[in-house]
Amino acid sequence: MKKILIVEDDQSIGELEKDYLEINGFSVKICNDGISGLNCIKEEEFDLLILDIMLPGIDGFEILRQIRDTKDIPILLVSAKKEEIDKIRGLGLGADDYITKPFSPGELVARVNAHISKYERLKSKYSDKNQLETVSVRGLEIQKDSRRVFVNGKEINMAQKEYELLLFLVQNPNRVFGREELFERIWGLDSLGDAATVTVHIARIREKIEADPSNPQFIETVWGAGYRFRV
Repeated sequence: MKKILIVEDDQSIGELEKDYLEINGFSVKICNDGISGLNCIKEEEFDLLILDIMLPGIDGFEILRQIRDTKDIPILLVSAKKEEIDKIRGLGLGADDYITKPFSPGELVARVNAHISKYERLKSKYSDKNQLETVSVRGLEIQKDSRRVFVNGKEINMAQKEYELLLFLVQNPNRVFGREELFERIWGLDSLGDAATVTVHIARIREKIEADPSNPQFIETVWGAGYRFRV
């Protein structure tokens, strides 16, 4: 049984989410403030986190910032804030999805199932002994067996989707992919998501692997078409 943590200060919303998820076979725990939520994430293991942004004590953005480099589980941000800047900020901090209130419980369950299934496929793929290999390109090294990334010998911390997106581009060099195709390939959620997520993750990857992110040497933008990894 997959274990989910909901960090939500509105008790009625949290209980409604919990009920629907439990009906669909998940084990669910709720925390009603940011501090207890952060402590719970650090002390226990979960398969997915549903994180409200507006929380007493510590907001969802700060929780995400503190845990993302050590927790690679799927994280879904939930908020009544509809501004694009909040969505970009959350995705930029490493969230896998952003859901705007109000939303249907059915949609939440669908997104949870999609993200957990994608995460499980990824774990299974890289536990396969046939994947024990290293990819190296001009000082960039990806160790596929351990999911570790190095730039000129220095290890770089990457969130789950950042790593998966980078590896996909590296394994398909010099080919141009549109944002929509990359979103479908990596997130696998079709219309449940937003292809602008790809732009945010490309920017974060560049910040981590490029000597000059404004003049990228690895991941190039092909204007009007998409992105390609240059070798």
